[in-house]
Amino acid sequence: MNASNQIRLSLPRADFELSVDLLLPAQGITAIYGASGSGKTSLLRAVAGLERAKHSLIRIAGQTWQDDSAAVFVPTWQRSLGYVFQEASLLTHLDVRGNLEFGLRRTQSMGADSPAQAQQILNNAVALMGIGHLLQRKVLQLSGGERQRVAICRAVATQPSVLLMDEPLASLGQEHKTEILPWLARLRDELQIPMLYVTHSADEVARLADHLVVLEHGQVKASGGVASVLSQVVNPVVVGEDAGALLSGQVAATEQQWHLARVDFAGGSVWLRDAGLTIGTPVRIRILARDVSLSLVQPEHTSIQNHIACVVQSITADAHPSQALLSLKCGDSVLLARLTQRAVHALGLQLGTQVWAQVKSVALIE
Repeated sequence: MNASNQIRLSLPRADFELSVDLLLPAQGITAIYGASGSGKTSLLRAVAGLERAKHSLIRIAGQTWQDDSAAVFVPTWQRSLGYVFQEASLLTHLDVRGNLEFGLRRTQSMGADSPAQAQQILNNAVALMGIGHLLQRKVLQLSGGERQRVAICRAVATQPSVLLMDEPLASLGQEHKTEILPWLARLRDELQIPMLYVTHSADEVARLADHLVVLEHGQVKASGGVASVLSQVVNPVVVGEDAGALLSGQVAATEQQWHLARVDFAGGSVWLRDAGLTIGTPVRIRILARDVSLSLVQPEHTSIQNHIACVVQSITADAHPSQALLSLKCGDSVLLARLTQRAVHALGLQLGTQVWAQVKSVALIE
């Protein structure tokens, strides 16, 4: 991992102390995940300089924003960052273009070579977020998803060294969340800047994140590649119905007769509904633990179409005493399966047991 960004800080809160020491990737989305009150927003505000943490070292893209050992503290307005809040915080007396002019002026103040270059940066941001048709519209005429896209565009137009996003979908209904998620994925894929994305949604983590930091009562519970962190069963970071595995694969075949597509991944393949993707397209798929059952022999004469050869690599007690969470090594990939303790006993499952995973449902999330 190209860990060029460093965040080390301590910040007292009402009932705990936020204490982190992180090395984060220079590109892509790092999701800051955890329950409400775990310190996620406080971490973002400290990186932005909105709250002054102690014992701190904050280095972003080679710039030192805070180093208490050297008495360095760069104020927020001098930090090259974009900040997107839960609410879009747009000026309602201006149209979309007028709101974006604030981003344009900040771009100029942060050292763009010329007004023409600043305008080009803004034009690129407008194109990236697909809001060109909204420029003349008043803020009050925008949907919730459109307002957030404008707010994100304004932040991107500053050409920041890091983009900070504090639960940007939290205030939106499901329809508007679905609308804006593809644009956030596009930001991740096309921008060459790191993003810190605060969320308590496992779905958003699976859809968007490259790297995952999990906070619990101000402490780092886990940090690493998103697929690795989501699939850990010892001290799991996602429990309950959202527990599952995230796999990267490629569309390898389609069956037009049945409207299905086959996704190959390192360790197997699965069939799922054809979403119109072309062969060769890289995708992410999510398989929830509740949708995986196990057999000791290769299944035959079953309606479940996806069968993957695996080896049991761990068996862990789940949240309810009747349940167990199993980690399955499938080639170079990992699946999770939730079984009853009774089923584990009846099948004689233990570490090293060879099994067939029957996958009842696969979610194409990208």
